Amino acid sequence: MFQIASENMTPAHWLILARRVNELLARPDVAGVVITHGTDTLEETAYFLDLVVKSAKPVVLVGAMRPATAISADGPMNLFNAVALAASPEAVGRGVMVCMNDRIDAARDVTKTSTVALDTFRSPEVGALGRMERGRPVFYRATTRLHTTATEFDVAGLKELPNVGIALAYAGSGRVAIDALVAAGVKGIVNAGVGDGSLSIEARAALVEARKRGIVVVRASRIPGGPVVRDGEADDDALDFVVADDLSPQKARILLALALTRTGDTREIQRMFRRY
Repeated sequence: MFQIASENMTPAHWLILARRVNELLARPDVAGVVITHGTDTLEETAYFLDLVVKSAKPVVLVGAMRPATAISADGPMNLFNAVALAASPEAVGRGVMVCMNDRIDAARDVTKTSTVALDTFRSPEVGALGRMERGRPVFYRATTRLHTTATEFDVAGLKELPNVGIALAYAGSGRVAIDALVAAGVKGIVNAGVGDGSLSIEARAALVEARKRGIVVVRASRIPGGPVVRDGEADDDALDFVVADDLSPQKARILLALALTRTGDTREIQRMFRRY
């Protein structure tokens, strides 16, 4: 559908892709869909599709860490496994999956963990769904979060996603990034805080002001593991903030954007972050 480097993927591409995937899966002669994708943003596309695909049929994203010209390129085997997984009746109803290096990972949980390693895609907190063995999937667990047919999101008639930005916290980051996002007219801000989503004095003040402007604020963490606990490092109830649970900032951004297509009520949005 697109011949672009994955760093150039945008929400507009996601909407086009999701509609096409849903069209294909509605056909009785289609058992599943395989999407080849650059690895840089593969996990984001996978999670978006996990939230908006309206079929129990398998959707599998696959990529490669070595070019096809490399000695022992990983792409051909990855693609073979992805097709075998998508064609397997055992993969039905398991949500969108990523299949690389013989691993099967859930779209919600998987992340790229290395810039160069063949086994870069992992689910550090919960582990893989299973593995591929001689062209057949072997499953060990199932995801408990709602996905695909069980979600409330529908992009069939959606022209664009609400603009949601991410502000990354670091020592001395202050409020510059947050203020820039507000000035850009975002509808939501995911703050990738330190530790348990902790906020500096400056960041807290900027986010409070953003919330007063009607911008939905989600506290996430730049730490690659563990949840952000509600009312832990900030009084989320009093501030009317949402917490990201254990979603990465980039995946929290996707869920927030979709949530905003349904509601601006932070209590409802928090419910979504607990379900998906």
